[in-house]
Amino acid sequence: MPDDETQTPTLSRRETLNRDGAARTPAGPQAPRLPGAAEAPAPWLLRLIAVGLVLAALNLRPAITSLGALLEEVRDGLHMSGSVAGVLTSVPPLCFAVFGVMAPRLARRFGAGAVVCAGMAAIAAGLVIRPYIGSTAGFLAASALALMGIAVSNILMPVIVKRWFPDRVGTMTGLYSMALALGTALAAAVTVPLTSAMGGSWQSGLAVWAVLAALAVLPWIVLVRDRTPAPGTPAPDRSAPGQASRPADTPALRITRSRTAWCLACFFGLQATAAYITMGWMPQIFRDAGVSAGTAGVLLAVTMAMGVPLAFVIPRVAGRLKQQGPIVVVLGLCGLIGYGGLYLAPAAGAWVWAVLLGVANCAFPLALTMIGMRSRTGAGVVRLSAFAQSTGYLLSIPGPLLVGVLYQHSGGWGLPIALMAGLMIPQMVAGVLAGRDRTIEDEC
Repeated sequence: MPDDETQTPTLSRRETLNRDGAARTPAGPQAPRLPGAAEAPAPWLLRLIAVGLVLAALNLRPAITSLGALLEEVRDGLHMSGSVAGVLTSVPPLCFAVFGVMAPRLARRFGAGAVVCAGMAAIAAGLVIRPYIGSTAGFLAASALALMGIAVSNILMPVIVKRWFPDRVGTMTGLYSMALALGTALAAAVTVPLTSAMGGSWQSGLAVWAVLAALAVLPWIVLVRDRTPAPGTPAPDRSAPGQASRPADTPALRITRSRTAWCLACFFGLQATAAYITMGWMPQIFRDAGVSAGTAGVLLAVTMAMGVPLAFVIPRVAGRLKQQGPIVVVLGLCGLIGYGGLYLAPAAGAWVWAVLLGVANCAFPLALTMIGMRSRTGAGVVRLSAFAQSTGYLLSIPGPLLVGVLYQHSGGWGLPIALMAGLMIPQMVAGVLAGRDRTIEDEC
């Protein structure tokens, strides 16, 4: 087996590598076309898809961070205990793990664009229903509907980028990662003021985000009938419905045999654990330290807003490095310092800790970038994206729940914060291993 640290992927003699690591021919990348369209997609169509990516990304976190900003009001309104609230903050990674597995199959059956369109509609419906259903079980079920839409869209964002922008993977990944961070921060910052402006009803403060989701449905309607596979994805075998054919000389990927895939899944899961603990509980940590509800929401927004510039910069920097381990270590150290500050002086240094934890949360766009870099083909990216995200979210489920239990039974934030800091160490180790210069095809 060749040395994975020194070998680069072998391409055909007609292919070259662009600076984002995507294969292209000397004549330039050819984006897939819609059925009946010209050989190259029209510029307006690519612009519409870019707008659709941005709008979709804006909707991938408000369902979670808007709830974090109003968690105390929701708990009081639905009579939740701290442990039940911990279950509520664990619902996002659970849904992402369960429903994310379905995304590749749904994309093969209906097309990635149609699945994302349906995902945006599910987000809008869930956000409208959940505040007014009147029970904890109903609130969880409606949240799961919205999170199902988020889950499949999460998985398919890298696929959409690889399919329509094969020569700009790093740039487009940075663009939608930046939009994702912006939506996350926006929901955290303005949910409490919006709630006050609408009469103080937490139901209205949560439901208003359905408008943004409904808007995001519109650009994807154009792609509902698109069935063209992503670059490198096998076309459907018409002689065997439901089965995918592949060239005889292309080996099947057994992704569970790849150490890199497992390391990437662990890195993704640990950063997701930190992210959902932060989004679900950080405002409460500040409120319990004496910070007002509005300021606590703004502090969460600052944490999330750090991802707006960094989510655009980090994928571009990572795409130019052979190994992404140094970035992983820097982000992890910022997290350790931030958690230490939350433990020692949560209110006095609140703004500093919010910034540092925001930098640490940028492990998410880094993980997405590594997914695109750890496979040579579009088919491999689809498999790796589904495996790393679904497995990672599954691993992240206990974290927010355990924080709620520790908070409930210890009566303070010392033990939960110690847990958060302790999880940063394995996150850094897994990230360094996942960032090595190799691809899953070298190991499967």
